[in-house]
Amino acid sequence: MSLIIAMDGPSGSGKSSAAKGVARVLGYRYLDTGAMYRAVTWWMLDQGVDVEDAATVALHAAEISLEISTDPDNPGVVVGGVDVTGPIRSAEVTRAVSAVSRVPEVRGLLVRLQREIMAAGAIVAEGRDIGTVVAPDAPLKVFLTASEEARAARRAKEIADPSVSVEATLADQARRDKADSTRATSPLTRADDAVEIDSTELGLAEVVDAVVRLVKERA
Repeated sequence: MSLIIAMDGPSGSGKSSAAKGVARVLGYRYLDTGAMYRAVTWWMLDQGVDVEDAATVALHAAEISLEISTDPDNPGVVVGGVDVTGPIRSAEVTRAVSAVSRVPEVRGLLVRLQREIMAAGAIVAEGRDIGTVVAPDAPLKVFLTASEEARAARRAKEIADPSVSVEATLADQARRDKADSTRATSPLTRADDAVEIDSTELGLAEVVDAVVRLVKERA
Protein backbone atom coordinates (compact mmCIF):
# COMPACT_ATOMS: atom_id res chain seq x y z
CA MET A 1 0.00 0.00 0.00
CA SER A 2 0.99 3.64 -0.25
CA LEU A 3 3.08 4.99 2.57
CA ILE A 4 0.71 7.56 4.10
CA ILE A 5 -1.55 6.71 7.03
CA ALA A 6 -3.95 9.54 7.86
CA MET A 7 -5.22 9.80 11.43
CA ASP A 8 -7.76 12.47 12.27
CA GLY A 9 -9.89 13.24 15.29
CA PRO A 10 -10.83 15.84 17.86
CA SER A 11 -8.68 17.12 20.71
CA GLY A 12 -8.03 14.51 23.40
CA SER A 13 -9.05 11.52 21.31
CA GLY A 14 -5.59 10.02 21.76
CA LYS A 15 -4.53 10.32 18.15
CA SER A 16 -1.05 11.73 18.89
CA SER A 17 -0.04 8.84 21.15
CA ALA A 18 -1.67 6.31 18.82
CA ALA A 19 -0.03 7.76 15.70
CA LYS A 20 3.40 7.69 17.35
CA GLY A 21 2.80 4.11 18.46
CA VAL A 22 1.77 3.00 14.97
CA ALA A 23 4.79 4.74 13.44
CA ARG A 24 7.13 2.94 15.85
CA VAL A 25 5.61 -0.48 15.11
CA LEU A 26 5.76 0.01 11.34
CA GLY A 27 9.07 1.87 11.25
CA TYR A 28 7.36 4.91 9.70
CA ARG A 29 7.94 8.59 10.32
CA TYR A 30 5.42 10.56 12.38
CA LEU A 31 3.92 13.98 11.71
CA ASP A 32 1.98 15.95 14.31
CA THR A 33 0.26 18.61 12.22
CA GLY A 34 -1.47 20.01 15.28
CA ALA A 35 1.95 20.89 16.71
CA MET A 36 2.60 22.94 13.60
CA TYR A 37 -0.52 25.06 14.16
CA ARG A 38 0.41 25.40 17.82
CA ALA A 39 3.91 26.53 16.82
CA VAL A 40 2.51 29.24 14.58
CA THR A 41 0.16 30.28 17.39
CA TRP A 42 3.06 30.44 19.86
CA TRP A 43 5.01 32.67 17.45
CA MET A 44 2.04 35.01 16.96
CA LEU A 45 1.59 35.38 20.72
CA ASP A 46 5.32 35.82 21.26
CA GLN A 47 5.38 38.59 18.65
CA GLY A 48 2.39 40.33 20.17
CA VAL A 49 0.11 39.67 17.21
CA ASP A 50 -3.63 39.90 17.93
CA VAL A 51 -4.67 36.32 17.11
CA GLU A 52 -8.31 37.36 16.82
CA ASP A 53 -7.40 39.67 13.94
CA ALA A 54 -7.37 37.27 10.99
CA ALA A 55 -6.00 39.85 8.55
CA THR A 56 -3.02 40.59 10.79
CA VAL A 57 -2.35 36.89 11.39
CA ALA A 58 -2.45 36.30 7.62
CA LEU A 59 -0.05 39.19 7.04
CA HIS A 60 2.56 37.76 9.42
CA ALA A 61 2.16 34.05 8.58
CA ALA A 62 4.76 34.04 5.80
CA GLU A 63 7.41 35.42 8.19
CA ILE A 64 7.56 32.21 10.19
CA SER A 65 10.42 29.72 9.83
CA LEU A 66 9.25 26.34 11.13
CA GLU A 67 10.98 22.98 11.42
CA ILE A 68 9.39 19.82 12.80
CA SER A 69 10.90 16.45 13.69
CA THR A 70 9.30 13.33 12.21
CA ASP A 71 11.02 10.95 14.62
CA PRO A 72 8.26 9.27 16.68
CA ASP A 73 10.71 8.82 19.53
CA ASN A 74 11.88 12.43 19.49
CA PRO A 75 9.11 14.70 18.20
CA GLY A 76 9.79 18.41 18.43
CA VAL A 77 9.16 21.78 16.83
CA VAL A 78 11.54 24.68 16.23
CA VAL A 79 10.31 28.16 15.26
CA GLY A 80 12.80 30.79 14.25
CA GLY A 81 15.60 28.77 15.81
CA VAL A 82 13.74 28.40 19.14
CA ASP A 83 12.73 24.96 20.42
CA VAL A 84 9.05 25.40 21.32
CA THR A 85 8.19 21.74 21.87
CA GLY A 86 7.18 22.43 25.47
CA PRO A 87 5.77 25.97 25.24
CA ILE A 88 3.27 25.09 22.49
CA ARG A 89 1.38 22.91 24.99
CA SER A 90 0.62 25.82 27.32
CA ALA A 91 -2.95 26.77 28.21
CA GLU A 92 -2.44 30.14 26.51
CA VAL A 93 -1.56 28.52 23.19
CA THR A 94 -4.40 26.03 23.58
CA ARG A 95 -6.91 28.86 23.98
CA ALA A 96 -5.59 30.71 20.92
CA VAL A 97 -4.83 27.94 18.44
CA SER A 98 -8.34 27.67 16.98
CA ALA A 99 -8.34 31.35 16.05
CA VAL A 100 -5.01 31.06 14.28
CA SER A 101 -5.69 27.72 12.58
CA ARG A 102 -8.88 28.96 10.93
CA VAL A 103 -7.02 31.64 8.97
CA PRO A 104 -6.85 30.41 5.32
CA GLU A 105 -3.34 31.80 4.75
CA VAL A 106 -2.02 29.88 7.76
CA ARG A 107 -3.69 26.66 6.64
CA GLY A 108 -2.47 27.08 3.08
CA LEU A 109 1.10 27.63 4.24
CA LEU A 110 1.13 24.64 6.58
CA VAL A 111 -0.72 22.27 4.24
CA ARG A 112 1.94 22.88 1.59
CA LEU A 113 4.67 22.15 4.13
CA GLN A 114 2.86 19.05 5.38
CA ARG A 115 2.55 17.66 1.87
CA GLU A 116 6.25 18.25 1.24
CA ILE A 117 7.11 16.33 4.41
CA MET A 118 4.75 13.46 3.55
CA ALA A 119 6.21 13.13 0.05
CA ALA A 120 9.58 12.16 1.53
CA GLY A 121 8.48 8.63 2.47
CA ALA A 122 6.46 6.38 4.78
CA ILE A 123 4.63 8.39 7.42
CA VAL A 124 1.77 8.39 9.91
CA ALA A 125 0.26 11.88 9.86
CA GLU A 126 -2.24 13.02 12.45
CA GLY A 127 -4.42 16.08 12.74
CA ARG A 128 -7.91 17.27 11.90
CA ASP A 129 -7.92 17.45 8.10
CA ILE A 130 -5.37 14.88 6.96
CA GLY A 131 -7.82 12.50 5.30
CA THR A 132 -10.06 15.23 3.92
CA VAL A 133 -7.64 17.94 2.77
CA VAL A 134 -3.93 17.27 3.26
CA ALA A 135 -3.82 13.68 1.96
CA PRO A 136 -7.25 12.81 0.55
CA ASP A 137 -5.76 9.92 -1.45
CA ALA A 138 -4.20 8.20 1.59
CA PRO A 139 -5.03 4.48 1.34
CA LEU A 140 -5.80 4.23 5.04
CA LYS A 141 -7.70 6.90 6.92
CA VAL A 142 -8.56 6.54 10.59
CA PHE A 143 -10.89 8.82 12.52
CA LEU A 144 -10.18 8.43 16.24
CA THR A 145 -12.78 9.63 18.72
CA ALA A 146 -13.75 9.21 22.38
CA SER A 147 -16.35 10.47 24.83
CA GLU A 148 -16.16 14.14 25.82
CA GLU A 149 -15.27 13.20 29.41
CA ALA A 150 -12.47 10.85 28.41
CA ARG A 151 -11.03 13.40 26.02
CA ALA A 152 -11.10 16.19 28.62
CA ALA A 153 -9.35 13.98 31.20
CA ARG A 154 -6.60 13.13 28.72
CA ARG A 155 -6.12 16.73 27.69
CA ALA A 156 -5.95 17.94 31.31
CA LYS A 157 -3.28 15.32 31.99
CA GLU A 158 -1.32 16.38 28.90
CA ILE A 159 -1.36 20.03 29.94
CA ALA A 160 0.03 18.95 33.33
CA ASP A 161 -0.99 22.22 34.98
CA PRO A 162 -2.57 21.69 38.44
CA SER A 163 -4.45 24.97 38.09
CA VAL A 164 -6.32 23.65 35.05
CA SER A 165 -9.19 21.37 36.10
CA VAL A 166 -10.87 18.69 34.03
CA GLU A 167 -14.05 20.80 34.17
CA ALA A 168 -12.24 23.82 32.71
CA THR A 169 -10.64 21.59 30.09
CA LEU A 170 -14.06 20.18 29.19
CA ALA A 171 -15.44 23.69 28.64
CA ASP A 172 -12.44 24.74 26.57
CA GLN A 173 -12.67 21.50 24.60
CA ALA A 174 -16.32 22.17 23.72
CA ARG A 175 -15.33 25.62 22.48
CA ARG A 176 -12.52 24.21 20.36
CA ASP A 177 -14.71 21.42 18.97
CA LYS A 178 -17.26 23.98 17.80
CA ALA A 179 -14.61 26.25 16.31
CA ASP A 180 -12.79 23.41 14.55
CA SER A 181 -15.92 21.78 13.13
CA THR A 182 -17.61 24.98 11.92
CA ARG A 183 -14.68 26.94 10.46
CA ALA A 184 -14.98 27.76 6.78
CA THR A 185 -11.54 26.42 5.82
CA SER A 186 -10.77 22.70 6.34
CA PRO A 187 -13.25 21.98 9.16
CA LEU A 188 -12.81 18.94 11.37
CA THR A 189 -14.84 16.17 9.77
CA ARG A 190 -14.55 12.46 9.14
CA ALA A 191 -13.62 11.45 5.61
CA ASP A 192 -16.27 9.27 3.99
CA ASP A 193 -13.81 6.38 3.62
CA ALA A 194 -12.23 6.69 7.07
CA VAL A 195 -12.43 3.89 9.62
CA GLU A 196 -13.78 5.25 12.90
CA ILE A 197 -12.30 3.95 16.15
CA ASP A 198 -13.82 4.91 19.52
CA SER A 199 -10.98 4.92 22.05
CA THR A 200 -13.10 5.69 25.13
CA GLU A 201 -12.72 2.20 26.58
CA LEU A 202 -9.49 1.26 24.82
CA GLY A 203 -5.93 1.46 26.06
CA LEU A 204 -3.21 2.92 23.88
CA ALA A 205 -1.82 -0.50 22.94
CA GLU A 206 -5.28 -1.63 21.83
CA VAL A 207 -5.73 1.39 19.57
CA VAL A 208 -2.26 0.92 18.05
CA ASP A 209 -2.98 -2.78 17.46
CA ALA A 210 -6.28 -1.94 15.77
CA VAL A 211 -4.63 0.48 13.35
CA VAL A 212 -1.72 -1.85 12.60
CA ARG A 213 -4.23 -4.63 11.82
CA LEU A 214 -5.95 -2.33 9.34
CA VAL A 215 -2.62 -1.61 7.67
CA LYS A 216 -1.86 -5.32 7.34
CA GLU A 217 -5.34 -6.07 6.01
CA ARG A 218 -4.90 -3.53 3.23
CA ALA A 219 -1.28 -4.31 2.38
